[in-house]
Amino acid sequence: MWSLETLGRVRLSRHFYMREFLYSEIANFYGMQNIPDDPDLAVETGTRFCTELLDPLEETFGRVAVRSGYRSRAVNRFGNENRLNCARNDNPMECHIWDWASGEAAVAGASIVIPWFVDRYEVGRDWRDLAWWIHDHLPYSEMWFFPKLCAFNLVWRPAPWRTISSYVAPKGMLLRAGAEPCEPLEARRARYADFPPLRGVASAGGDA
Repeated sequence: MWSLETLGRVRLSRHFYMREFLYSEIANFYGMQNIPDDPDLAVETGTRFCTELLDPLEETFGRVAVRSGYRSRAVNRFGNENRLNCARNDNPMECHIWDWASGEAAVAGASIVIPWFVDRYEVGRDWRDLAWWIHDHLPYSEMWFFPKLCAFNLVWRPAPWRTISSYVAPKGMLLRAGAEPCEPLEARRARYADFPPLRGVASAGGDA
């Protein structure tokens, strides 16, 4: 039998515990519980997400700040119905519900901020520099970038889509599923030539 205390203590990866992803501003403000219906599945998908994507980011750039992590179906449905920037539960792109699958395997994602990059973004660094670094090094499925703090949604799924979208200029979709990057590898590498080298376990899936 899972307890909330036990669930929060679960270590998903080298750097992350489940408790970091359970806080929800929606749930907190509206007095709701943000607890998985299927804790085992939430831990399973969260472990893949943290191990394959977040750990390498933290080991390479330092602290990764989680802005919005796991959402229960009830919390996410409430957020969608009340226009609180949540997609419908059955939307294939909804990445915050780690313990439920709508038509395919369960996925896991979070909205994160990388302070190392924020320091550079705030003085004019292009968000695409970070997007292409992740594309060339990690097995992500989707990324969406936002203007404030260059926060972005990062998604793991068993069969990655490999798409990049942004609400930061130039807005729109930078990379569609199955498409070749609009910038060649050497041009992408030039963008992030001053980035620290990848640390942690290098995963297949990037072009580097």
